Amino acid sequence: MISLDTASQSPPPIDGIFRALADPTRRCVVERLNRSPASVSELAEPFEMALPSFVEHLKVLEGCGLVQSQKTGRVRTYSLSPEPLKLAENWLAEQRALWERRLDQFDAYVMSLKESEK
Repeated sequence: MISLDTASQSPPPIDGIFRALADPTRRCVVERLNRSPASVSELAEPFEMALPSFVEHLKVLEGCGLVQSQKTGRVRTYSLSPEPLKLAENWLAEQRALWERRLDQFDAYVMSLKESEK
């Protein structure tokens, strides 16, 4: 049973991953980093927003572990961390399998009802 008292518990990591991916700007950043690491200015270039606002998006992605950064001199470079994406992918695969099983059972039930009507 799932406890509704979450005040004493920290949310599971997957919550932060899905929260981060809920924003289209952050999804675009993840897609861009899927190709190769990039500097903050390279990542911010396609977006029409102030750099401090864009950096907040990067902080959210880094906070949930989807990206990691490295500073060399004055340049901060971000790269994708695939482990959290695998966590989300595995959760989605479990949900898909559960619903496919349920739909198969429902289909079998409906077919049995049709057969009993004959």
